[in-house]
Amino acid sequence: MFKKIGPGVLVAAAFVGPGTITMCTLAGARFGYALIWALLVSIIATIVLQGMAGRIGLVTQNGLVDVVRTELKTPWVRNVVITIVLGAILVGNAAYEAGNIGGATLGLEQLLPQPELKSLLPSIIGVIIFLLLWFSNYKILEKIFMGLVGIMGLSFVICAIITQPSITGILKGMFVPRLPEDGLLTVIALVGTTVVPYNLFLHASLVKEKWNSKTDLNAVNWDTIVSIGLGGLVSIAILITASAAPISEINNALDMAKALEPLFGKMTFLFMAIGLLAAGITSAITAPLAAAYVASSCFGWEGGMQNKKFKMVWAIVLLCGVVFLSFDITPIEVIQFAQVANGILLPVMALLLLWIVNKKSVMGQNKNSLVQNVLGITIVAFAIFLGAKSIFKVIGLL
Repeated sequence: MFKKIGPGVLVAAAFVGPGTITMCTLAGARFGYALIWALLVSIIATIVLQGMAGRIGLVTQNGLVDVVRTELKTPWVRNVVITIVLGAILVGNAAYEAGNIGGATLGLEQLLPQPELKSLLPSIIGVIIFLLLWFSNYKILEKIFMGLVGIMGLSFVICAIITQPSITGILKGMFVPRLPEDGLLTVIALVGTTVVPYNLFLHASLVKEKWNSKTDLNAVNWDTIVSIGLGGLVSIAILITASAAPISEINNALDMAKALEPLFGKMTFLFMAIGLLAAGITSAITAPLAAAYVASSCFGWEGGMQNKKFKMVWAIVLLCGVVFLSFDITPIEVIQFAQVANGILLPVMALLLLWIVNKKSVMGQNKNSLVQNVLGITIVAFAIFLGAKSIFKVIGLL
């Protein structure tokens, strides 16, 4: 069973990063169990979209960009889509990498509290990630991620159990949707931080690294459902833990841990720090990796992870994250550009995925069923809404 687990773990690790942890913390602290249903919806949406991306990667044995480039016959449409993909993934992941490394640093600060080390921690995290990516192939990374996700999952689930949550309250929050006052933006943020565009490209590329036969489709589906489901469980555990915090003004997971420490002891703080460190490292690895896979597909590089240009791309994304964090640089214009590009990319890719998985010339007998299309159309509509919201938010900031 566990031999079938692979690329989905990296996708789960990618979306359960510092941003997701912060949003789940805020949702739990402000609204208790009321928004667990929103996480459940976001996990279902992620499973459907990632399932389509993984199936395309397996059947075609190509990255998502390769397939899109082949199937879009009109040159100007193809060039526009490729430009959006490159802009959103390369620039966006470089801009957001500082947040991933920052989350890992925040966790490491609690485990290594010596003041003289504080300024060095982002660089230490960066060096660790660089070495992991430089000397690893896919199989090694898969094992590393399974270990890190296991540590992260156990840490946050243990924290949730320590708070002795109400099972009835959890089930009600999960299956009886309600929208608290001022809760709409939090719902949108919870879904937006889980349904991540770059994971679609990462998943398709990693699936073809692990499997090369259409007979492995059941393994791909199993991996996607189980891994992303476990990622969703971690997100729900964080929200449940935050709901036990006695204060409503919490900005991140460690604020939550400090609030819970008087009630549940230092172990809560320790598990939270370990979980945050693992979440930060995994997201800080997958963001540069996804950028490199996208660039590789766009420019037709061969050799996979060992290609020098492939390594150069992820190294630049990683370096941007370390530099931005170390020197407290916030590239507002770059981040705003990335938000707009990702806001466009998510609905565009959702539509393209749905179109490709319905093409018999590409997918053969593995094209979408009626049920899959109904789910897909619903999620595409939601992706368009999320994308529009992201763009309007940035326009409002300008």
